[in-house]
Amino acid sequence: MLRIGPAGWDYKDWVQVVYPPGVRGADRLAFLATLFDVVEINVTFYRPIDPRLCHLWLNAVKDAPNFRFTAKLWNVFTHERRLEKETTEQFLAGVQPLLRAGRLGALLAQFPYSFHNTEENRAYLANIRKAFQDFPLAVEVRHRSWQRREIREFFQEWGLDFCNVDQPMVSYPMGRTAWVTGPRGFLRAHGRRRETWFEFGEDRHARYDYLYSPEELEELAGRVQELLAKAEEVYVIFNNHPAGQAVVNGLELAHRLTGRTFSLPACLLKAFPRLEGLSR
Repeated sequence: MLRIGPAGWDYKDWVQVVYPPGVRGADRLAFLATLFDVVEINVTFYRPIDPRLCHLWLNAVKDAPNFRFTAKLWNVFTHERRLEKETTEQFLAGVQPLLRAGRLGALLAQFPYSFHNTEENRAYLANIRKAFQDFPLAVEVRHRSWQRREIREFFQEWGLDFCNVDQPMVSYPMGRTAWVTGPRGFLRAHGRRRETWFEFGEDRHARYDYLYSPEELEELAGRVQELLAKAEEVYVIFNNHPAGQAVVNGLELAHRLTGRTFSLPACLLKAFPRLEGLSR
């Protein structure tokens, strides 16, 4: 099973680009579920959510039985490195409805570039696994110190799905990998905008403002095929969300790998004429 989709869905700059006029609220998620098999929940990175939100989202995708969510762990766990019982229980209460409904593909622990391969940090990953032991858990690391055979074995030992990344080759990043350390394969594509990758100014999304070229998508398709040869299920998440570019590249990759065509709104075709060949 190959699942491709964007990271997040509630962006102002997607209005009348991705979403036709009048598509609001939960209808946006229902619309994306006609195009994709997965969407990453981004809001959980910033705060715990009310479980009632999950029920709204589940209702929005009720007509797409194969649709799944992935959800980012709260940044308290990954960036502040605070793993306390109270905050863990608070976070898990919010996402439990997705797990009970069989709609949660995985929780994603996305660590920053500053999270290097050290004994202390490996121990922290083991504690993260223990804290979320009832949930499928994927881990994304961005520094090349993790790109070692023994780390792949460490992930396998602890039941962690390794999240492969596509990112700008700036400083000392994780290079090209197609690792599978559990039942699920993961690839998150952040774009390749080198000049803004380590800039965190007023526009915190500028680093992800990137549209993959057809040649770059062909390269990504090769990595996905490697993952499919090793895993029962593969998730590909496009995080280059500014201006709807994650949607464009997700559709293009799905078409390239499966031959699928899509019923696309006129606004999206107007913004990205290169999608004409995918539209039915």
